[in-house]
Amino acid sequence: MALKATIHKADVSISDMDRGYYANHSLTLAQHPSETIERLMLRLVTFILHADERLSFTRDIAGDDEPALWKKNYADEIELWIDLGEPDERRLRQSCGRAEQVWVYSYGGRASEVWWKGIENKLGRLDNLHVIGISPDTLAQLAAMNQRGMQLQATIQDGQLWLSDGTNTVLVEGEKLKVAGE
Repeated sequence: MALKATIHKADVSISDMDRGYYANHSLTLAQHPSETIERLMLRLVTFILHADERLSFTRDIAGDDEPALWKKNYADEIELWIDLGEPDERRLRQSCGRAEQVWVYSYGGRASEVWWKGIENKLGRLDNLHVIGISPDTLAQLAAMNQRGMQLQATIQDGQLWLSDGTNTVLVEGEKLKVAGE
């Protein structure tokens, strides 16, 4: 018998002062049986950081040709592609060719550092690629906030995300490994 996804619901109030975006989102996240709580919470955080009416979760782990999240325009063209982990060079080149902007949030600790050192010099010409490193400590704090039903407040200012569940507050600030156009 195949294991089923675990459903998590999050009501998130977002105040993004950097982009002037203020909205409430009721999100349903399906946790694949092979997905960790840390990765699930990182998917939620990346939604918050890039929140938009058209941003959506994809099949992600269950579909090799899709990122964790994407935003498509009304002509079904991909405006924003968000991957989590350490994708290979081929996947990065393909996603940069398919989307206007590509963001990768790397979160594997030491494995991420090794991945980045091995791939960094090969990605210089991908002008629409951003790569952000998320620390294992930040992921552990996010995982501690996880519940099947979450009420969260998110404040983004000066590139920092403060995420609160009313009891705990976590600062999410990734390390910029590559910025698009640089």
